[in-house]
Amino acid sequence: MSRKESSLSRKTGARSVAASLLSILIGLFAGGLIIFIVGCTNPTLGLKSAWEGIQLVVMGLFSTGRDAAGALTFGFNPTNMGNLLFRSTPVILTGLSVALAFKTGLFNIGAPGQYLAGTAATLYIALGVPTTTVAPWLVWCLAFVGGILAGAIWGAIPGMLKAFLNINEVLACIMTNWIAANLVTWIFEASNLKNTVENTKTGYIYKTTFNNVATSKMGLDQVFPNSQINGGILIAIVLAIIVYVLMNKTTLGYELKACGSNRYAARYAGIEDKRNIVLAMALAGCLAGAAGSLYYLSGNTEFYWSTYQSLPAVGFNGIPVALLAANHPIGVIFAGIFMSMLDISGLQLTNLTAYNEYITDVIIAVIVYLSAFSLVIKMWLSGRGKKHKPVPSSPVTPDDQQAGKEAEQK
Repeated sequence: MSRKESSLSRKTGARSVAASLLSILIGLFAGGLIIFIVGCTNPTLGLKSAWEGIQLVVMGLFSTGRDAAGALTFGFNPTNMGNLLFRSTPVILTGLSVALAFKTGLFNIGAPGQYLAGTAATLYIALGVPTTTVAPWLVWCLAFVGGILAGAIWGAIPGMLKAFLNINEVLACIMTNWIAANLVTWIFEASNLKNTVENTKTGYIYKTTFNNVATSKMGLDQVFPNSQINGGILIAIVLAIIVYVLMNKTTLGYELKACGSNRYAARYAGIEDKRNIVLAMALAGCLAGAAGSLYYLSGNTEFYWSTYQSLPAVGFNGIPVALLAANHPIGVIFAGIFMSMLDISGLQLTNLTAYNEYITDVIIAVIVYLSAFSLVIKMWLSGRGKKHKPVPSSPVTPDDQQAGKEAEQK
């Protein structure tokens, strides 16, 4: 890469980061404005409550409750921090799934179905293989790999439809989402994995701790006590790094992106476009399946199997994460953590004030809309949208006029 190309790449990257940060700031401002308006118009709230709400939106992660006088207190909250990292794990992986597909010119809206496929395979292996005869750590590995492969298979289906039949991947993904939702529901309905020990539970599958299979804490529970954290966040970060290396440092990554830019030009250059389209969607499915696998292998979460009523929101949350990160695998890590931070802030807002946690959904919505218009924002930041004044021409001298006349006479 030449110096000029390297400089252009850095400038483009800087503008992408600036556009994302501007989207975040505008989103936070919009949320704060809503809280302020509601506080001013509601006599039971007032300006003091509005100020507390704004504080919790921005710094809810560090909220430690209220003191004896009723004032909000802030500081390092290991429980909130650990729960943040736990919630971030599946969001980061579904964000990677969408981002990888975007990089290859595909829109993977099928992450919810791939997430469900990975969840079903993981739970069947983790709870079905007896840990009395097979070591729990080996069962965990088998369950995790099974979840990844199930997600890959489910992701490859719309990829094959796109590659061989030229069916739009968005339509194919929507269909496979609902097929997965109903299929998973029927599979667990007929299984013996339903939680019958707790009589108050209906339609829930056992936690993987029922079979002594759970993701290792890796010592993180000592740093963040009383939280749900485990080593899943470290696995998600490693997978993000692997995706970055794959897409930017390998021949396969170059071929995948080339097919995404122009599959016909890539085919003319000798790249197998059909194979790469299927492979791209399968890799995206791997990541979404890993998201479901790690979430339910944590040992402290239960799966509600009646999924035909709705698709898992975490699958769709990967879309705004990928947009906010400008489809950069490392950026997805920070975008996923930020989105999860807003969820934690929303819970603190509900617990400590009279405001509703859905205010943070408004903030996320604003950020998503602005991220979708990131190209416009980057053009605005680069000044390309400005009207350029015409460059004045140099004055014509008498000598120039004489030279022109001589040329005409000749």
